[in-house]
Amino acid sequence: MTLALLGVCTAAAPQYPVDYNSRGEPTKFATPSSPEQLTDINHATLNQLMKVHGMTNTWAARIVRFRPYHTKLDLLEKSVVSSPVYDRIKDHIIAHREKK
Repeated sequence: MTLALLGVCTAAAPQYPVDYNSRGEPTKFATPSSPEQLTDINHATLNQLMKVHGMTNTWAARIVRFRPYHTKLDLLEKSVVSSPVYDRIKDHIIAHREKK
């Protein structure tokens, strides 16, 4: 009986895709950008980085200073930005690698 009731309750609940931050908490930031709107952290100017949702001048300057990046996760792994900052910008950036 309990399992049947649980099944009915979960079936009625809306199933929305949820994104989680680096601490495993659901995020409530702006919707992800389309691939054409992503800002390349390896090639963007300071002005282009400043247009990223949640970016500040200080963080943009650090991103430029510590280039290049293999992936956008390098921003966290190399301590370029803090977890809260990464959580705000991750859906709006990409790290294109140089072609050899």
